[in-house]
Amino acid sequence: MPHLRPLPAAGRRPAAAFAAALAVLLVAVLSVVSSSGPARAAATPQEVTGFGSNPGNLRMFRYVPPGLPDGRPVVVALHGCTQNAASYAAHTGWLGLADTYKFSLVLPQQQSVNNSNSCFNWFEPGDTRRDSGEVLSIKQMVDHAKKDSGAKSAYASGLSAGGGMVSAMLAAYPDVFSGGGIIAGLPHGCANSVSTAFTCMSPGVNRSAKEWGDRVRAASSYSGPRPKVSIWQGTTDTTVKPMNATELMEQFTNVNGTDQVPDTTDTVAGYPHRVYGDTVETYEITGMGHGHPVDPGTGPAQCGTAASYVLDVNTCSAYHLLRFWDIDDSASPTPTPTGTSTPTPTPTSTLPPYSDTAEGTATDHYVAQRITVDEYNKLGAARGYNTPFTLYKCVAGWTDKSDCSPI
Repeated sequence: MPHLRPLPAAGRRPAAAFAAALAVLLVAVLSVVSSSGPARAAATPQEVTGFGSNPGNLRMFRYVPPGLPDGRPVVVALHGCTQNAASYAAHTGWLGLADTYKFSLVLPQQQSVNNSNSCFNWFEPGDTRRDSGEVLSIKQMVDHAKKDSGAKSAYASGLSAGGGMVSAMLAAYPDVFSGGGIIAGLPHGCANSVSTAFTCMSPGVNRSAKEWGDRVRAASSYSGPRPKVSIWQGTTDTTVKPMNATELMEQFTNVNGTDQVPDTTDTVAGYPHRVYGDTVETYEITGMGHGHPVDPGTGPAQCGTAASYVLDVNTCSAYHLLRFWDIDDSASPTPTPTGTSTPTPTPTSTLPPYSDTAEGTATDHYVAQRITVDEYNKLGAARGYNTPFTLYKCVAGWTDKSDCSPI
């Protein structure tokens, strides 16, 4: 079984070498097939060239929403195998969310000359080491986008092989990224070849939290605050086995300095959700196979279009990532007054717009943006919630889910 070795930037891997190694091994493993037809025709990512030395030989696409205010974040979205940047961004809902919440998208795209199935090489040491290969190419894309827009922060999310590459990016560049989203992905440092990649994906590799954390710490000399990490996994995924979500949780809780006991355990859209020290969260999507969760529709928490390996499971993972990263405000510019304006009346009450007690978890209330009890119940019925929720009581004037406690 040939071992895949990276070549220097001046001469990336010949296509023949990859066809032999990857056609046999990776087609059935991290293959994510893009479906025909764009999910959202109004927004079109544009290719950017000349963004850096590009040692990983990747293509860069970017989407900048109309009227993007200066300083808004950059979000990197990494596709899965055989997908391309534009279809992944459209089907998963990232394009529409960029319009709504005003952030720019960086969309790296793999080339078949690097990997015959267009998978990001998450298992290749030369492509996952700081200042080398594909991770450096992606970092250069982010630097270019930040310089262009004045952005102060960046986040990264990816599916499958893209999720494995997000793990590598967060390990190699914790000084660049403030948060990450790993969807059906793998821990950083789990594999260093095609054969070990197979083992990591199925059945998975069990290591201690410290062993996993050490692999991240060894990736850079950074000693500051680490990125927040959101981990998503389907319980019936046979491509990337569910134990990988546990290993990812152990890796990033350890490196973020918290234990592996959740501080919050609740449900979102009926799915188990756990939060560890406010820096790591996991979503266990019951009954979901290998894919990216979406919830098609026009509601504020909905997004995406179902496609091959983009799965309608009644929850929009991209939206929840924005919530977890705290960049979900619309950030629309405040209009400058042009004439005499009427003073805004002083509010007569600072109470939240619902009573102290409501059905649902603290996280549900928070995600629902403090809607009224009636509105919350109607939303729950419309979205098909069928799991009993704990009653919570929130203090008057609450602003965060930590201000709520079970009754």
